[in-house]
Amino acid sequence: MDDDFDSGWDTLATLVDGRWVDRTPRRPEVEPQVRREVALMPWLAPQVPLPVPEPVILSEEPLTVRHALIVGAACPGTSAAHGRAVGLFLRALHAVDPDGAVGAGARDGPASFAGAQAIRDRMATDVLALLPGRVRAGGEALLARMAAPPPDPRLVHGDLGPEHIRVVGDAVTGVIDWGDCCVGDPALDLAWTRYGAGPAFAAALETAYAPDETLLARARDWYLLGPWHEVVYGLDTDRPEYVESGLAGVVTRLRQLP
Repeated sequence: MDDDFDSGWDTLATLVDGRWVDRTPRRPEVEPQVRREVALMPWLAPQVPLPVPEPVILSEEPLTVRHALIVGAACPGTSAAHGRAVGLFLRALHAVDPDGAVGAGARDGPASFAGAQAIRDRMATDVLALLPGRVRAGGEALLARMAAPPPDPRLVHGDLGPEHIRVVGDAVTGVIDWGDCCVGDPALDLAWTRYGAGPAFAAALETAYAPDETLLARARDWYLLGPWHEVVYGLDTDRPEYVESGLAGVVTRLRQLP
């Protein structure tokens, strides 16, 4: 067995024999999401145009799942070729039947929204008070906008950043880490891919996906909200470095508001 090669918040991942990834929940409350991946991903894999992990349970005590390694490095978010491939991938993902996804094991829309709103309620209590006054009003307005349920919930990856999009050269080799997958707001998957990536990637993604202005506006709000999760994680795990870096990200992004 090779050394741990992943620093994910929810699972410990280990590379085995250079070709398998074994993942174990870091906390008991993560186990249900890992089991959902085991149920959902084999159903989803044939419906999307890029490889995704298809984990199987390797052991129960402790819960450990295994899937084939998807080779590649983290996506730098600069290539138009990568942006187009991800845009087409997201079009296919968001076209998947959400009721079928729930039947295959995904969290449903109301449960997903309620869980996300509970976290945002915590942000209103625990994070907002830490913000400097010059951006606090923008933070309050952001949380108020996010309190509205999405008009058309779809199956989403839920955490689509550069580390979870794997690339080799001009090719996107797969999309990994589906622990946050659920029926939710498709704008969430456009947050980093449209507003955090570079201009060539973002433009190609937008052309391939063809989102409307309402979806893009929600995607921007999801992008603004991203660092708030890092603050909450730092508070929950007593990691002041995450609180500090998360707050810096919150302030930087809120300053982008007009």
